[in-house]
Amino acid sequence: MQIHTTIASFRAARPTMGRLAFVPTMGNLHDGHIALVTQAASQANTVAASIFVNRLQFGAGEDFDRYPRTFREDCQRLESAGVAHLFAPDETVMYPTPQTYHVEPAANHVNILEGAFRSGHFGGVATVVLKLFNIVQPDVALFGKKDYQQLMVIRNMVEELAMPVDVVAGETVRAADGLALSSRNGYLTAEERAEAPRLHRLLAKIRGAVHAGERDFLKLETQAMADLAAHGWKPDYIALRRRSDLQHPQAGQDLVVLAAARLGSTRLIDNLEI
Repeated sequence: MQIHTTIASFRAARPTMGRLAFVPTMGNLHDGHIALVTQAASQANTVAASIFVNRLQFGAGEDFDRYPRTFREDCQRLESAGVAHLFAPDETVMYPTPQTYHVEPAANHVNILEGAFRSGHFGGVATVVLKLFNIVQPDVALFGKKDYQQLMVIRNMVEELAMPVDVVAGETVRAADGLALSSRNGYLTAEERAEAPRLHRLLAKIRGAVHAGERDFLKLETQAMADLAAHGWKPDYIALRRRSDLQHPQAGQDLVVLAAARLGSTRLIDNLEI
C-alpha cells in the first residue's frame, strides 16, 4: 500500500490507478470501514482510502482533540483489506491557508435532525468531501448508511454540482447485540456498552409497529424517547422521515427512522430503513 501525505504525491500516482473506488475515513477503523473497503473492491480495479480527522465538522465542545487516532493499526487493516493507496494528509496540506471558501448545503438539509444539534457540521463534511474528491478524483465513493443524513447531503452535493462520482451506500455493520459499529463506541464504559443496544431495539420496535399498520408516528417517536430517558439516556431525537430528503413523510413513501441520543458522555446515532 502506498501512503501519500501530499496532494502532489497522490495526483502523480492517480493515472496508474485506472477505475478507482474511494473510502474516506477519519481513522480509528472498525469492521464497518473494512466492509466498505470490501464493497469498494467490487466497484473498481483499484481501492483508495483516506484518513483525515476533519476539524471543520466538529463543533465547539465536541471531541476533535480526543478523537481516537490509531494510524499504524489503521494502515495495517487497510492494507490487509486490499487498499492500494492511502491519502493521509495533515491539516497544513488540507487547509494550507485560512479557509475562505466553504460549502454550505441547503438549509432544509442541515437545519434538521443532526444539523439542528450540530451547527456547521454538514458544511464541514461537505467542504472536506468536495476537496477530497478533487484530490483523489474517484470514479466511485463509498459511505456508510449509519450516517444517513451525511449520505443524503453528499449525494445531493454530487448531483447538484455535477461531479463525476458515483456515491454508493454501504449497509450499517452491527455488533452481535445490534449496536451499530462506531469509532465513538470506545468511549462507552462497560455498563454503558451493555445498555447501548437499547437504541437499536427501539428503532426495530418502531419499524415493526409501522409494518403492522401504526400511522401515529408522533406517538411512536414520543414513546421511544421516553423509554430512553427512563433508562438514563439524553435523547436528541427519534424521527420517522421519508428517505429521499428526510422531511416529514406522507402516506405511501419509503421511510427511515433515525435517532441520536447521549449515553453518559457518548453521543450515539443510528437508523433503520423501513
